Amino acid sequence: MSSLSAVARQRRCLLTCTLLVPLMSLDIAPVFAQQSPELPAINVTASRLFNGIVGASTSVISADDIAHSPALTVQEIIARTPGVQVQSLYGGVNGAGTSVDLRGFGAFATANTLVLINGRRLNDLDLAGVDLSTIPRDSIERIEITKGNSGAVLYGDNAVGGVVNIVTKTGSAKPLAMRVEGGAGSFGQQLGSASVAANAGPWSSSFYGSGIRSDGYRDNNALTQRAGVGDIRYATPDFSAFLTLSGDNQHLGLPGGRTVDPSIGLNQLLTDRRGATTPLDYTDKQGVNVTAGFTKTLWSGAELIVDGGVRNKDQQAGFFGPLPLSSFNASYVDTNLQTWSLTPRLSIKNIVFGLPSDVLTGIDYYDATYHSNRSQLQGTAPIHVYDLSQRTLASYWQQTVSLLPSTDVSYGGRIQRTSLSARDRFDINAPGAFDTQALPLNSDETQHALHAGLEHRFNDVFAVFGRVASAFRTPNVDERVASGPSFDANFNPIPGTFSLKTQTSRDIEAGFRIKAGGFAVQSSIYGMDLSNEIHYNPVLFYNTNLDATRRYGSETSASLQLSEPVLLRGGLALTRAVFREGVFAGHDVPLVSPLTANAGVTWNVWDRFIVLDATVRYWSSRRMDNDQFNTQPVIPANATIDLKLSGEYDRFFWSLAVNNLLDAQYYDYAVASTFTPGRFNAYPLPGRRYMVKAGATF
Repeated sequence: MSSLSAVARQRRCLLTCTLLVPLMSLDIAPVFAQQSPELPAINVTASRLFNGIVGASTSVISADDIAHSPALTVQEIIARTPGVQVQSLYGGVNGAGTSVDLRGFGAFATANTLVLINGRRLNDLDLAGVDLSTIPRDSIERIEITKGNSGAVLYGDNAVGGVVNIVTKTGSAKPLAMRVEGGAGSFGQQLGSASVAANAGPWSSSFYGSGIRSDGYRDNNALTQRAGVGDIRYATPDFSAFLTLSGDNQHLGLPGGRTVDPSIGLNQLLTDRRGATTPLDYTDKQGVNVTAGFTKTLWSGAELIVDGGVRNKDQQAGFFGPLPLSSFNASYVDTNLQTWSLTPRLSIKNIVFGLPSDVLTGIDYYDATYHSNRSQLQGTAPIHVYDLSQRTLASYWQQTVSLLPSTDVSYGGRIQRTSLSARDRFDINAPGAFDTQALPLNSDETQHALHAGLEHRFNDVFAVFGRVASAFRTPNVDERVASGPSFDANFNPIPGTFSLKTQTSRDIEAGFRIKAGGFAVQSSIYGMDLSNEIHYNPVLFYNTNLDATRRYGSETSASLQLSEPVLLRGGLALTRAVFREGVFAGHDVPLVSPLTANAGVTWNVWDRFIVLDATVRYWSSRRMDNDQFNTQPVIPANATIDLKLSGEYDRFFWSLAVNNLLDAQYYDYAVASTFTPGRFNAYPLPGRRYMVKAGATF
């Protein structure tokens, strides 16, 4: 194989995982309060993070931050946060296919970043990641982010790089409130959203819906998506209950990469940047999620919190390769993933030996089943039928004690048992069959996570914090399906084994916070050592465990209320991800920019009638995927400037956003050839974009 196929990365994320779809800043008071019809009540017991994990670098992006940001997607909003990087393969259409990377995990960012909604896991058993674009943006009350692996005690798997917890709005202070909004923008994008919230005595309910259609920046890059979430809640002083139902439906075209090969004078980034290598490839996804629970006060300071639910995801993907069509390149994937969960916990706030104490302890049970048909074309007999089931049972304890009014300590642990059963049914007579059946696997494994943290406040202005922690990540079903080589040196098929080692990590962090009047800053340094990190080889098309790796760096964010109408903010992160053992020792891990920075301003020009927001984001060069030897060209450094003018009058509001103002021609993902120097496939992102939106509240 002289070079990587133009659709290798697509197949990595979508043939093996069916679909790749799916924050931290200082908690800054907004320049002015955005008028909102929801005036939401917040169910604080929904989130296990509460006010953050002691000793960890934790902060919040508020609903006002989201409303004021000129960014068009949630991923772009959180990308201004120090230590957060993003990658997009599919033209950045509404954030579909854009992954959020906390602390430098590159191609496997989605598997190492845990996403929660109201304190409950959204990450599924597959590699698809969480598609933040399917969460209606207007439904988000705040986004809580804890970086590093301290969140593993409370949440388990996937919390290696950090935890992103999305807290949603839950009702209205008014008897009835409604909001509608519509917009249009570049590349044929049209969007609309509507919400309604009601409150009557102990009952409250809300619904948020959104829809989008876009032709996309590139050929075969169209997106059609609808999403909605609704809930009903009942609350009294000592008892509350809720029922939440959400769903989404998405169709996305997959244009493939643009090839650059100096040896033959080929550069599609220059000659046909917006073209499609795979003009017929696509993915479809349909998801439904039902969650219910209650909170009961047992005695003063003690609450029993019980919730559970079921999440169902159906995914289909068709791959046909570049024109002219060839049956050898064609494949079709039809997958169902269903997860049942029950997560009871107990929160106890009391005095222990004269010291204030806050304990959170509980049990997490998850039961997931995965069924995937892999055929040559839709309607033909499946070549492989994969059936995997995984059950996890975990218990955890985390306690925070105030040793002094100025000093808090936190410690906790989790023990988790994971049981897996994996089977492959292979049909040698199916059209397109050319490999062999994978060997069955039954496994049981116990892992643990630990956290210890401290925060000391010298005064109302200056505080220091620090922590140590350990975490783990078990391989997901897609990684197991694509584990081990499929063929030997003579291209004879080798049975797969579904077998990969569990990834483990240990990290340490220390930092400080300053808050004085209108000035605030948070800064920390960290180090993380990982073993058995799971990695995909995009040339040989299988997953493996890497040699030991290391991540270390620093993150600083700051804000300054320059005057009543003007807020300044900025951030800087140094992120190093390197191999510490093996043949790649000392080399950079691909797809991680060592330096990222951002700066922004919010200026209330005229009494909320006109507001200007501007954000500048910079990232340094990064190694391409598949370039562990660090010999191929790098993805170039670049920067973007986003502007937004917005305003409101009475019940009406409007905005005009210009993204990538200087029309930078950039990409943040590319795959390097293994054998041909200088050859790679890049996934270009849009140049200058416009978006106009308007709406009203009732």
